[in-house]
Amino acid sequence: MSFTYTHRFIALAYSFLLAFSFQSTASNDIVLRTCEISAASDPNVRLDFCLRSLAADPASDTADLYELGAISIELIGRNATSTRRYIDRLLKKKKKLSPDSYVRPRLSDCKELYSDAVETVGDSSAEYARKRYEEVNVKLSSVMDAVTTCEDGFKEMEGGISPLTKRNGDVFELTAIALCILNMHP
Repeated sequence: MSFTYTHRFIALAYSFLLAFSFQSTASNDIVLRTCEISAASDPNVRLDFCLRSLAADPASDTADLYELGAISIELIGRNATSTRRYIDRLLKKKKKLSPDSYVRPRLSDCKELYSDAVETVGDSSAEYARKRYEEVNVKLSSVMDAVTTCEDGFKEMEGGISPLTKRNGDVFELTAIALCILNMHP
């Protein structure tokens, strides 16, 4: 009699394990497919960056395409906010710089650009929830412009080096991913 219960338990446990692995594979497939399509359609999106970024959010495990879009916009917001805070820290450290140093005014410009970008990403998220994809596209495109403007400001000076290149690149690429996902919506 215990032999039958043991077999039933093992069969039931195996069924749960099998069902869970199918669910996990299916949910990861949408992230993989979304990133593959994004990387193939936009030269600004790297497959590995896309996969790492979207998979970093635990909600992506069970997300559909719409939810991945929301996750991608949230990732932009987090990164833009983090970059704005980083700029604040740099400005505090750079107080010893002379007022005519090329770094301080550019960091100040970037702080303003990122402050606006954070607000714009919040607006984009609200528009996305309303499925107003054209508005989201315009707003996210302006975030890309802001990031590019920030980075380009450091290149205006001969030999100018941006302390924000990696962060600007990450926000830019996250935004490119979100725009690709947006373009996949019917």
